[in-house]
Amino acid sequence: MGFAYEAPVLDGTRVRLEPLEHRHAPDLAAAAEEDRDAYRFTWVPGAHEVEAYVDAQLGRRADGKVAPYAQVDRATGRAVGATAFLDPRPWPPGDREGLYAVEVGFTWLAASAQGTGVNTEAKYLLFRHAFEKWGVARVDLKTDARNARSRAAIERVGARFEGVLRNWSRSWAPGESGRLRDSAMFSVTGAEWPGCRAALEERIRRSSGPTDPHPAGALTPGG
Repeated sequence: MGFAYEAPVLDGTRVRLEPLEHRHAPDLAAAAEEDRDAYRFTWVPGAHEVEAYVDAQLGRRADGKVAPYAQVDRATGRAVGATAFLDPRPWPPGDREGLYAVEVGFTWLAASAQGTGVNTEAKYLLFRHAFEKWGVARVDLKTDARNARSRAAIERVGARFEGVLRNWSRSWAPGESGRLRDSAMFSVTGAEWPGCRAALEERIRRSSGPTDPHPAGALTPGG
């Protein structure tokens, strides 16, 4: 089971998550080049790489492996970053239909969108869809274990730290091609979702000004 059956627009007050398409590429190219200092532990496409990046994500979507989204700032109508559902895990045959788990990853934001509340609301929309539409039992998030900013951002949206898996995946850090990284693992479970939802809704209500006091930073592609 993949994502082809359902990847709808997810609408919030600050951000609208739109299924990724090539029409988002010009905005994403501009967003990626604003200030790349926040991308120390992650790979974010440069302006000249965005079309190929979109092609790759659409290929993964066609294979049912990823449901990629553009993060669109509702105030401007411009795409300011990307995110995705990935790694859908279906229930074993004969148990029940649907997914029991999914990951949220491939997330990055333009420098100007960091600290604006976009990350908080985007995670809320993704979590809500996964738990309340797909009925999953858990949502995974992961990041480079060295990325303290990303780890703090993940914890602020209500995910629980589960540990560090050593040499878990390829490193996305610039200049580390061919190397492995340790991954910090986080999750939200179905039992935790009601409390997490209430906390996120309260944060979104409080964040009525132009900025969020807790910047999101750059999260690692693929977790």
